[in-house]
Amino acid sequence: MKKVNIVKLAIMLIVALASCKSSESAYKKAYETAKQKETANTTEETTVVPAPSTTSSNVRREKVKVISGDVATLKAYGIVCGSFSLKTNADALKSYLQSEGYSKATVVFNTDIVMYRVIIDSYDAKESAISARNAFRAKYSYREDFQSAWILERL
Repeated sequence: MKKVNIVKLAIMLIVALASCKSSESAYKKAYETAKQKETANTTEETTVVPAPSTTSSNVRREKVKVISGDVATLKAYGIVCGSFSLKTNADALKSYLQSEGYSKATVVFNTDIVMYRVIIDSYDAKESAISARNAFRAKYSYREDFQSAWILERL
């Protein structure tokens, strides 16, 4: 009697374990679904972003003072790529930009609204600043935060 119960238990255990086995078709279906999602994501990433218009000019006029950087290189129209309420964040972005080759990156401070601005470069002519801003946006098209770069006219 005891042996019969052990044999029944063994058969039930074998049947239970065999029913949990995954089939190859289930794996294939999951693989094909994952491939379709990957293909859909790839096609979404290759969307073409239209080039920004050179005529649009988001120019703000502010009175600022230089906190970090060379005062002599700062001209009338600067390209602002970041605005921060904390100086450490502005300094971190300035360091990143300098490592990317923007040696003229400067941190300025607007005392009226208590904001630190990171300027990558500055120009005497508004048109030159707009062209440089558009080139900067195009170069960093993968960075969402740099797409909102704007022109600062110093007062």
